[in-house]
Amino acid sequence: MVILVVLVVGIAFGVRLSLFRYQTSDYIVYYRRWYDFIVDHGGFAALRYEFADLNAPYRYFMVVLTYLPISPLAGIKAFSVAFELVTAFFAYRIVALRFGRTWPSLFAAITVFLLPTVILNGSMWAQGDAIYTAFSIGALYYVLTRRPWLACLFFGLALSFKLQAIFLFPLLLVLVLVGRIPWRCLLAIPAVYVLLDVPAFLAGAAPEKLLTVYLSATDVWTQLTMGAPSIWQFFRGEQGLDAMRTPGVLFAGVLVLIGCLLVLISRAELTDTRILLLGAVSTILVPFVLPSMHDRYFYLADILTVLLAFHLPRRLWFLPLGIQFTSLFSYVPFLFWAKGGAEGIDFRILAALQLVLLIALLRETTRQLWSRPRAHLGTPLPEKP
Repeated sequence: MVILVVLVVGIAFGVRLSLFRYQTSDYIVYYRRWYDFIVDHGGFAALRYEFADLNAPYRYFMVVLTYLPISPLAGIKAFSVAFELVTAFFAYRIVALRFGRTWPSLFAAITVFLLPTVILNGSMWAQGDAIYTAFSIGALYYVLTRRPWLACLFFGLALSFKLQAIFLFPLLLVLVLVGRIPWRCLLAIPAVYVLLDVPAFLAGAAPEKLLTVYLSATDVWTQLTMGAPSIWQFFRGEQGLDAMRTPGVLFAGVLVLIGCLLVLISRAELTDTRILLLGAVSTILVPFVLPSMHDRYFYLADILTVLLAFHLPRRLWFLPLGIQFTSLFSYVPFLFWAKGGAEGIDFRILAALQLVLLIALLRETTRQLWSRPRAHLGTPLPEKP
């Protein structure tokens, strides 16, 4: 068995290395341009400029990369792969909370590391979704082990790298409302965010630009969908829908608040399985109903549904398979057929499948929440020292 595991992991690394030379338009238009800008403007001194739409922590990595004897393409992809390993590590730790340090826990970690979307996202696409996901899964692990300060610190790290970390914030809100996470622990999130901006401040970057980088980024994409298998795929071809962006955001917010209210009304004790269920619902529902979502934005759901299937294998074994299918075929047009303009599977079919999976998940979540055991609201669970 050990030899088989080593062989599989070796193959996983081999596949990744075989993709390292591939360049997408995202790398050429954005990442390579940012790298060249840093080189042309004095390395660390370039931090004073607003040269990228990513937050300061990723810019620090790009700056450090210019000083290393490695190609920018390989460096960017290796950085993502490193966080894929971190994600797999926390996946192992989360599943080990149920099974212990046994083969199922190791199999969960290997499954996460072998997911097609995980491999393609970092090693082919050169995207960094593994970074915020690693910190988000780490935050979830510390929630499950009742270490709320560490959980919020990791939430802060995740948010500092990518705004997409907010897909898990409905779960965070529920945890705060039921007393699983004390309100004061939330201070760690903005504290981490601001502290990570300090080096850029010292380098001369404008504070208001750094603190509002995500607000600026949300104004770049005005389309209702950017290749995501979301509800907005059903409105393609309609005219005058740009005005729906703001109502769409409000609609998503209302759904989240209703969902949180229903969890509170259920008065259910938040067991590990229920927390994973709520996390999976959050990371599927939010990008499904929000407008202007990209094809990569179900990455966190790809990971969480695998962990959930290990907790409820008989009831939700199909969920990670379905989510992986919709995510993978959302990647395909950009990665393989972008130049030819082909789309592959109709995105309305992918969106319909995503909706079916979401309904199935909501049904199981409702069943779990309205079954015993229950607990009184506002009664914090003990924290581990």
